[in-house]
Amino acid sequence: MSNVLLTGDFQAMLPNDYVGFTFFVGCMAMMAASAFFFLSMNSFDRKWKTSILVSGLITFIAAVHYYYMRDYWAGSVAAGGLEGGESPTFFRYVDWVLTVPLMCVEFYLILKVAGATKNLMWKLIAASVVMLVTGYWGEAVAMEQAALWGGISGAAYFYIVYLIMFGEAKELATKAGGSVLSAHNMLVKFVLIGWAIYPLGYMIGTADGQWYSFMGNIGIDMNVVYNIGDAINKIGFGLVVYSLAVASTSKDAA
Repeated sequence: MSNVLLTGDFQAMLPNDYVGFTFFVGCMAMMAASAFFFLSMNSFDRKWKTSILVSGLITFIAAVHYYYMRDYWAGSVAAGGLEGGESPTFFRYVDWVLTVPLMCVEFYLILKVAGATKNLMWKLIAASVVMLVTGYWGEAVAMEQAALWGGISGAAYFYIVYLIMFGEAKELATKAGGSVLSAHNMLVKFVLIGWAIYPLGYMIGTADGQWYSFMGNIGIDMNVVYNIGDAINKIGFGLVVYSLAVASTSKDAA
């Protein structure tokens, strides 16, 4: 019996490769979420179609990248064994640099009803790009300075948290009230709690020689942490927007 699991056009994957399995499940989950969001667009009026479209684009872009990341990981395992699995860092950050700004756009879209301006949207997008670029630099280019670059990335993250929890975005959500405020508060929880998963993955993957070197002894591959974080945040973000659209549509119909 073959000691590999063949999955169509995918690179062969070892049956005991739990990291590769999370890539596979992540790809399937993102594909399913994309189909759900795209097929549900016609259930809502025009003002919500863009938000649902963006939700579908976020998970679709992630699904495509997860396909390649899973293949990349499985190929490296096939060449070097389970201990030789190489993290698809470049593909992951390309995914994030496309999807995370779109998640920031979701805040702008749901707050337009309260008078949100594009200035707010660009602030969130700019901060997210700084967060990702500096994170990539610390994880893939200057790993000996991972703590420094991770700190800069964290500062950009906390600026986003400030804007949506206490700043302009929060003021607009409070002004809108009702289902908009509820959806905003839920998205804030995803950013505050869900996005906090990613620094754990970063610290696990760059622990060598850093003040947080103890994180390297946890025994969990950073890709598993990242994959779980992506599934929770990207699909969850879209479901919150979908719930807001359903609530708003039901209210208008009544």
